[in-house]
Amino acid sequence: MCIRDSINAEYGERKSVMAHSHGAGHSHEHAHTPISPKMEPLIKCQVEQPHEITDHMLFGVPKKGRLFEKVNALLEACGLDYNRPNRVDIAHCKSLPITIVFLPAADIATYVGEGNVDLGITGEDIVAESEADVNVVMRLGFGKCKLAVQAPLADEIKDPSLLLGKRVVTSFPNVARNYFAQLQAELGNEAAAEACQIKFVSGSVEAACGLGLADAIVDLVETGTTMKAAGLEIVSSIMQTQSVLISNKHSPHTQLIEKLRKRIDGYITATQYVMVNYNIPRANLNQGLSITPGKKAPTIMPLEDENWVAVQALCKKKEAQTILDELEDVGATDILTFSIQSSRMAGASE
Repeated sequence: MCIRDSINAEYGERKSVMAHSHGAGHSHEHAHTPISPKMEPLIKCQVEQPHEITDHMLFGVPKKGRLFEKVNALLEACGLDYNRPNRVDIAHCKSLPITIVFLPAADIATYVGEGNVDLGITGEDIVAESEADVNVVMRLGFGKCKLAVQAPLADEIKDPSLLLGKRVVTSFPNVARNYFAQLQAELGNEAAAEACQIKFVSGSVEAACGLGLADAIVDLVETGTTMKAAGLEIVSSIMQTQSVLISNKHSPHTQLIEKLRKRIDGYITATQYVMVNYNIPRANLNQGLSITPGKKAPTIMPLEDENWVAVQALCKKKEAQTILDELEDVGATDILTFSIQSSRMAGASE
């Protein structure tokens, strides 16, 4: 049974249970199938929802791992308030007809591609590995790393073609196989490419070379700490990857997907920018504007003293302290910065 059918079946059971428990004259006349303790919190969660569960858009998100905390913060910032009972991997939003489905990150692209869920958040590396046919709605700017071919430092392998015909261990067998197949095609070394032994392991890939199981690995590199600790180095980079919002190409929830995209876009902008306000003499205004051109254009307001103006502009959060220093140097005063909770802007995440 697919995820959507499971939710619909469970929702039908919940409605049946509620009808029996609240129907007049049926308090003890009928014997009903008991509801398992695991179902009870989910039923209680669903009773509180204002929308028909069967009409919900299904949104797959990582249930744990390196992306979980960032995705959870993203959902909260976008107003997707939900109550997730203990040990239950389905939660229904209170304000929008969306059901959050908590899934292994490695499975999300497949579920989205096959239409089991409408929308998902996972890594570009997972999308590539799954070979799922999905829409990449937007890049989210977190979970950035690279997928790379790595080999023991002591072997001094600098050219990935030297690994053709060797043993390669990875959690990304499709990506690795395609990479080495393309490499052999470029070199015209068909026999070596066919002999390249790609072996799948689900975790601790970096230990494979040290244990004598592999001549090289294909794995994610974020800071490089784990790679260096295992005595490995990057031979070549296969792809840069980050978290992405993906959708099923045939989802009926296109308007809701677009609404959520705008909310996420607004949140990403809010995390990247601050609003800076300052007063500056009119004579120095052009200098101030060259420092704070804003995202589109700054807002300039006259003050009671006609020789002064107030300026308001967006600036990159990481540049804020430098901008404050430069504004002070050109005569600006009363310089303030304000954080942004959310936003709606044209080209917000550019």
